[in-house]
Amino acid sequence: MAQTSTTLISSKAHVTTITASDISFTATSGVYTISSTSTVLTGSGKLAVFDLITVTGTSNNNSTFTVKSVVSTTEITVEEVVTTETADGSTSTSLDHTGFVSDKAKGDGYYSQPDGVHTVAYQVSADFNANATIKMQGSLATTPTGDDWFDVSDTTFTADTSTVTSSANFTGNYVWVRSKTMSMTAGTVNSILLNS
Repeated sequence: MAQTSTTLISSKAHVTTITASDISFTATSGVYTISSTSTVLTGSGKLAVFDLITVTGTSNNNSTFTVKSVVSTTEITVEEVVTTETADGSTSTSLDHTGFVSDKAKGDGYYSQPDGVHTVAYQVSADFNANATIKMQGSLATTPTGDDWFDVSDTTFTADTSTVTSSANFTGNYVWVRSKTMSMTAGTVNSILLNS
């Protein structure tokens, strides 16, 4: 089978921190929601599916969450468990965009390829913050959940303001692969390309 080329990310910028006193958390029948009564959370220049957000200023939900779906401009669901907590109208809660994961892409294991060779290329903007990292993750599950992903060694790119492109080769019969960008405080990931 011939190599396949996949664009994992095509231009994803850092999102400004959202701070408001009307942000609530709800856990209902295994669905975990972060919502607001009037503060816009999603849409142009706001949060989107696969974004990583670090929450601060709450009593029970100061943690990092992955956006699972966008319900409306004022409501998102997340993969991780939240504790039900209602906004009190006076305490500010911050949703700090710290990175994102890409959608999953088929790895060599999906096609039962014996060599397991993959190549990834990262390209970031010149203002991408120093010390932010991008890495690859793999899964052996046919239908992976958030807990089924693990970091692939020797694929980490750490930005340093002088290097805007990097590539890595990795070998493994992963069924699915994805990229994960962390500690992002500025700039744009211009593209992440994968050959498998």
